[in-house]
Amino acid sequence: MEMVPSTMTEMWTTMGSTIASFMFIWAIIRQYFPYELRRYFEKYTHTIMTYFSPYIKISIHEFTGDRLKRSEAYVAVEGYLSVNSSKTAKRLKAEMGKDSNNLVLSMDEYEKVTDEFRGAKVWWVASKVVSATRPMAYYPEQEKRFYRLTFHKRYREMITGAYLEHVVKEGKEIKVRNRQRKLYTNSPGYKWPSYKQTMWSHIVFEHPATFGTMALEPDKKKEIIEDLVTFSESKEFYARIGKAWKRGYLLYGPPGTGKSTMIAAMANLLNYDVYDLELTAVKDNTELRKLLIETTSKSIIVIEDIDCSLDLTGQRKKKGGKAMADDEKERKEVKEESGNSKVTLSGLLNFIDGLWSACGGERLIVFTTNYVEKLDPALIRRGRMDKHIELSYCGFEGFKVLAKNYLNLETHPLFDAIDGLMKEVKITPADVAENLMPKSPLDDAEKCLWSLIQALEEAKEEAEAEAAAAKKVVEQSQDGGGVCSENCLAEKASE
Repeated sequence: MEMVPSTMTEMWTTMGSTIASFMFIWAIIRQYFPYELRRYFEKYTHTIMTYFSPYIKISIHEFTGDRLKRSEAYVAVEGYLSVNSSKTAKRLKAEMGKDSNNLVLSMDEYEKVTDEFRGAKVWWVASKVVSATRPMAYYPEQEKRFYRLTFHKRYREMITGAYLEHVVKEGKEIKVRNRQRKLYTNSPGYKWPSYKQTMWSHIVFEHPATFGTMALEPDKKKEIIEDLVTFSESKEFYARIGKAWKRGYLLYGPPGTGKSTMIAAMANLLNYDVYDLELTAVKDNTELRKLLIETTSKSIIVIEDIDCSLDLTGQRKKKGGKAMADDEKERKEVKEESGNSKVTLSGLLNFIDGLWSACGGERLIVFTTNYVEKLDPALIRRGRMDKHIELSYCGFEGFKVLAKNYLNLETHPLFDAIDGLMKEVKITPADVAENLMPKSPLDDAEKCLWSLIQALEEAKEEAEAEAAAAKKVVEQSQDGGGVCSENCLAEKASE
């Protein structure tokens, strides 16, 4: 019994001496052996060890090729492991999820987790390689992250086939459920670092609009929802007919009828990101294509007020006289606002449905305008803007939706009076909402309804006054024997 401590002491002493000797030799090798020789030694040592090892390793890197986009395979694995590793990994990292109050957990770097699939055990490791900083380099080298999958060679066929397909499919679904949707805008004039070549900046998209809160007729609302859902589930259909998986929507109508709200409701319905493209900030057609390439799938590309963005309207050339002079002035104002932008109608058409438009899938392209008649027919024809949606003045069904939203009312004795007035007066959903919104804690539902009735009656009186003035102008022109055009009558009535 007395010899045991002595033996243990000798063993630990020998082990310590061996480790110290190994570290000394390794330090000598690192200091005096050339880097190329060390790499050569490591390479062939790895080859020899692989020859005798029964395990296969697969690496999935975050960036491939030109490093402009993260690998879809890496993103899918990251999503898969965020669920399958959070219960077993000891070191986790946290990110904001879809709900800003919740965190999504995933395995931290250099962490190892075990997974099982049809009786086969596999191991995942999150790792990275950090390149040494180059002398005089302005920007440091980026960390190269990757996941490494290890499994026994007897399961090669199952793991490289069914298991990886399972990981990618489930990972994509998890990412969609957990991701924070973003609102992007193009950033003019900013010089991005060479390792961050992106032309979009973004914030978290948190707009609360839904189709349930929109003041739309029920039939139209149902039609739009069915069209959007059908599109999102039609990947195989678009591939079969040979078309890029995209769809164009033209939203038109007077100001205040809910065009921007419609876009937010579409994004919330489909869980898509939104790219708000400011055409006047785009230098030329080449930059427009670059912006398109950097958009992702499951996204809505929006150009609001397309008739005012650039001089892209073809019908203006057909006018004459005063209308031509007015449009020349308008084109000049648009040109001044657009700065040095050289985006052309042809470039925009190619952006919508040219060869470059097929560089990604599952995207909606949405144009909005207050004056659809100003747009070039080539810009809004079917195949480019596939579905035209008119958002017009508020009807009684739309009013009932807003009354439920703002006042939590489904019926009220004043509804009949409002219904009658809305059949005679045009009023936008924005004006209805403003009158229904309580302005103080003392405002109750009835007071808000009376406010709307008063606004409708005032609008009715204004419409009747304008009609009477127009009738008087017509009578005067007939008495004088002259002929007055519609524009002339409108100008005289407004005077």
